[in-house]
Amino acid sequence: MVGPPGAGKTMLARRLAAILPPLAREETIEVSTIWSVAGLLPPRGGLVRERPFRAPHHTISVPGLIGGGSPPRPGEVTLAHGGVLFLDELPEFQQHVLESLRQPLEDARVTIARSRGIGDFPARFQLVGAANPCRRGCPSLERCLCTPAERNRYLGRLSRPLLDRIDLHVELPALEAGEFQDAALGESSATIRARVVAARERQHRRLRDVGITRNAELTPRQLRRLCPLAPEAARLLGAAMSRLGLSARGHDRALRVAQTIADLAGAETISTAHCAEAVQYRGLDRSWRA
Repeated sequence: MVGPPGAGKTMLARRLAAILPPLAREETIEVSTIWSVAGLLPPRGGLVRERPFRAPHHTISVPGLIGGGSPPRPGEVTLAHGGVLFLDELPEFQQHVLESLRQPLEDARVTIARSRGIGDFPARFQLVGAANPCRRGCPSLERCLCTPAERNRYLGRLSRPLLDRIDLHVELPALEAGEFQDAALGESSATIRARVVAARERQHRRLRDVGITRNAELTPRQLRRLCPLAPEAARLLGAAMSRLGLSARGHDRALRVAQTIADLAGAETISTAHCAEAVQYRGLDRSWRA
């Protein structure tokens, strides 16, 4: 999420865990085991029954984020397993720390080799990053004191290979004064969560024959077999791949997002509208290309 201070980035990130489906029994045991190994379970606290939400500071080291030590111990990516890893002020993290996320984002596991042993930890998490559009954190683009080159250089700290592994790039505008007084309320987390649970159940029914439960776990071969596209939708994705310079990985991630959008809408097939919406979520690819 890219937006000025006060646009609601942190609030939205913290609400994400509340709309994810409840932990299944196997997930509860797995997450509780991880937290027990890390010494984070409170005495007589029982099992972890809520999805984890981890928000490390931007000064964190690679061992703190990925794991390390001797013997190896889990890092934040493993402590966020089954939940949300929130990295606020994303461009402020050291670049080599951010680049260390590439393997766990791709493989959902972390392997750490040390002289006293090898640690193999699960790391399947929802990564959420937040960034200001510029280094100074100006309140809006119209009142920004930074030059376009400075803004591009600031967000340019995020490498293309890392952005390739982030499915949604969302721009949040500054809130207008009147919006703070608007009494109209949006949907509750419980309402949205019910829709997410229904979409997850739809995915489970479609994918149960291949032994997975989520669109994110589809291999490229499974993706093309189980998520067929209409010719018009395929042409739209192909054109986006050319114009935005998407890699094959980026193309497949956009297709998975389109399938998830269709699942949330209760649609049986992926339409051109679903693909167009998925492509719109590649905003930083458009900026990088420009």
